[in-house]
Amino acid sequence: MFKEGKSTSKSHMKNLLEIAMADSHYDDEEHKLLLKLARKHGVSERELKKIQDNPESVEFELPSDQNEKFEQFYELINMMTIDQKILDEEMSLCRVFAKKFGYANPRDLVESIALNIKNDQPWKETMKRVVTLL
Repeated sequence: MFKEGKSTSKSHMKNLLEIAMADSHYDDEEHKLLLKLARKHGVSERELKKIQDNPESVEFELPSDQNEKFEQFYELINMMTIDQKILDEEMSLCRVFAKKFGYANPRDLVESIALNIKNDQPWKETMKRVVTLL
């Protein structure tokens, strides 16, 4: 779970759901990844369902820790790429998140992270590789 705490984790789950639903199709791969990440960050399935049913109840919260911030962003890109189909809506939303996270080169950053995920690079290794884009 993130050091920042529960509200940061809930905000992250809301963001992941937003990416998963961006193409109007929430498939099994996205659901499995969401459940895995929820468990990882200490969010129960019940809490996840509440966030899904009432997303406006969760405010966007950006982690202050740079590693946690990048890890969240990496997981958002992973959600976008999990079904092997990257649609314009998903890519646009990931670029919006890049800006919200304070990253300067959204297009290059999203594409670089997606390529690292495709090549099975974990978030820490990916962060080292894309540090010039942050």
